[in-house]
Amino acid sequence: MSQLRKQYEETVAPKLIETFGFKNSMEVPRLEKIVLNMGLGDAIQNIKLIDTATAELKMIAGQQPVVTRAKRSIAAFKLRVGMPIGVMVTLRRKRMYDFLNKLVNVALPRVRDFRGISGKAFDGQGNYSLGIKEHIIFPEIDYDKIDEIKGMNVSIVTTAKTNEQGKELLKLLGMPFRN
Repeated sequence: MSQLRKQYEETVAPKLIETFGFKNSMEVPRLEKIVLNMGLGDAIQNIKLIDTATAELKMIAGQQPVVTRAKRSIAAFKLRVGMPIGVMVTLRRKRMYDFLNKLVNVALPRVRDFRGISGKAFDGQGNYSLGIKEHIIFPEIDYDKIDEIKGMNVSIVTTAKTNEQGKELLKLLGMPFRN
C-alpha cells in the first residue's frame, strides 16, 4: 500500500469526518483519479514532438500515455481532423497516490520562487486543476536530453461534493496551498 494511501486511511479520513460531520464512511471525499495532459500545438509542424512527449510523460507517470487527436479542422492553424496534438494519461489507485506524493514532496518544491499553489482553481465540485509550465521539475526527466521545455496540466478528480471539502482533502494530503 502506498504511503499516501495509508496516511489517508489513518489520519485524513477521520479528520474529514470530524470536520464535516459525515455519518457514513462512503461520504468521506477521496481521490478518484489524476489526469496528466500535455497539449502540443507545435506538433502540427514537427510530428516527432509527439514521440518525445510520450516518452517523457511515460517516465513521469509510470504508465503509457495515449495520443490525443484533433476533433475538428482549423484552417488558420493548418490543423486537420485526426492530427495528433497532444498526449494524456489517467492515473488511478496506487500510481495515482505515488504520483501525488511525488508531485507534492519532490516536483513542486523544485519550481523557481515557489510560494505555494493557488487555492482558487477548483471547479465547483471539489476537483482541482494545476498547470505546470516546465515539465523538467520532475526528477525522472534528464535535463540534458530535453530538446524543448513543455508544459502540462494536472487534474485531480475527487469524490468531494463542494470546493471546501475538496480543498480540505488535498490540504490534509499535503498540497501546499498559499490561500
